[in-house]
This record gives sequence, structure tokens and C-alpha cells, in this order.
Amino acid sequence: MQVQAEGLHDEIIRLKKKTDTIILAHNYQVPAVQDVADLVGDSLGLARKAGTTSNSRILFCGVHFMAETASIISPEKRVLIPDPAAGCSLSDSITLDDLRRWKKQHPGAVSVGYVNTTAEIKAELDYCCTSSNAAAIVESIPKDREVLFLPDMFLGSYVAKATGRKNMFIWPGECHVHAGITPEDVQKRLDSMQDAEFVVHPECSCTTPMLHDIASGAYKDTKAKILSTEGMMKHVAKSDTKNFVVGTETGILYRMRKENPDKTFLPASDKAECQFMKMITPEKVRDSLLYDKFEVSVPPETARKARRAIERMLEVG
Repeated sequence: MQVQAEGLHDEIIRLKKKTDTIILAHNYQVPAVQDVADLVGDSLGLARKAGTTSNSRILFCGVHFMAETASIISPEKRVLIPDPAAGCSLSDSITLDDLRRWKKQHPGAVSVGYVNTTAEIKAELDYCCTSSNAAAIVESIPKDREVLFLPDMFLGSYVAKATGRKNMFIWPGECHVHAGITPEDVQKRLDSMQDAEFVVHPECSCTTPMLHDIASGAYKDTKAKILSTEGMMKHVAKSDTKNFVVGTETGILYRMRKENPDKTFLPASDKAECQFMKMITPEKVRDSLLYDKFEVSVPPETARKARRAIERMLEVG
């Protein structure tokens, strides 16, 4: 089995070089997919790389909206995804009609949408954002303008709290994985590990009741920080702490352990797995490279409109 896995790994490396393909993988991908990627990161970092790569093809190991974003940023590239059925429960929580009705109810409002949205939603937005720059983008909007934030209500609540924004309206969407991590899960895990630091993604439902404590730098006498996935990676690398409880999808633990072998990482919840992210397998990556499937493209007019919101996201950083 080990020999077979090594053979598949080597075949993927050979194929990506032969086909001039860069493989981008999200932090939540399975270990074997992360190991063949040219870059593993969060949505913002991967989007930036998609916009600057010199490769003629991009193979996106993530969920469908991420591949769409890459296609919008680099329309001259051929963008592939190993499994087109890899969707996102958060992205599915708002439709184009929903957004248009909401905007009519708030004329003059500035719409800010999380990158976890479809291309047609992005085309209706003023700004796109990721968890790492959402607060900075909202801060950049004039204080007297209403803000419509979508689709994640937990990230939206965090941003409203972090910015002190009073005229911000939040769409009631959620990521089923992050919403399933409870304060009870976190406390149980923290109780099992001495001197642990708690890092948590702002999409987590547990951030709402914990928000005040975490924002002040502590949670029930535990050091705690709300961070994007890439923010987590940077923080755990430089922290003097040796033990961490991690409140996000469990896929990131592989990279954390790989890059920080002297530290211990436990998931806030063992159940925090995204079945969509896990749909991408090394076999599907190999087949995508070998048979040139499956291409992700966005209609030109939709892409043109969406590019404006995405470019604003990349400018803010």
C-alpha cells in the first residue's frame, strides 16, 4: 500500500511538470493531496497565487467556488478541479435572488461578501473578502454607509464586534463544519491538555459566546486568538506555546504538525471534517492531470463583474 501511494505521488509530480500545471491546495485537503501541491494555504493566499502564476494550467484542490475564483482572476489560464461536485454548504446558503432582494431593502448599502460564494454572487458585490481581511475591508468603508455582510453569520458577528460597526446587517448563513464546534467541545479539549493555547476560526459558532473573552486575549484563563487558517499557521509557528487546541476543520492539523514537529495540536472537535474538501483524492488529482478534467470556467460578463470585487479583496490584503 505504501509503495502504491509513493508511486501515485511520483506520477502526479511527473504529470504536473509535463502539463505545466500548478497545484493549489487548501489547508483542509487530505495529507496526500497537500503533499503533491505547489502551495498549501487559505483562500486569500491561493487566490493571490492563481493571479501571479506563470503556469498555463491551475489544478485547484479545494471546493468549487475556489476554482471559480481562480478562473476569474486568471481568465487566460485553464483551471481544473479534480471533482466538480466538491461544493460548500456556506456558499449554498444564499442565492442570487436572495442577494438582489436584500440589496433592494437597503438601497445605498455597501455589499461585502465572503469568498465562500459563487461567481454570480461575487458579480453582485462591492467587495469580496476572506476571514483574514474581512475586518480590514469593513473598516475601509465610510462609517455612514450601511454594510450588508454575507453569507456567514458567525464571521459577520465577529467583524461587527471587531470593528464596532453599528450599521452592519448580516446574512444568516453558516458553514456546517464550523457551526458544529461548540463551547462544550472546546472546554472538554482544553481540560484534557495542560498549558494549551486556543486558536479558533471566526466561522465557528463557538466564537459568538466566547467572543468577548477571546477578543481580550483570553478564554477562561486560556490564551486564545481568533484567526484565519493562514493566520493560525503563522501564529503557532512563532508562539512559545507547545500545546494547541485548534478550532477549525481538522485538515489543517496535518500541516501544523508537519511544520511544527516539536508542538502538539488537538482538534477542538474530531467531528469537524468537511466532506466536500475530502472529496478530492490523489487518484482524482492524477486523473485530472492525465485526462485534462474537470475544467471550471465562468461566463465572461459574470467574471468581469466579479473581478472588481475580488480585486478589491486582494488590494486590501
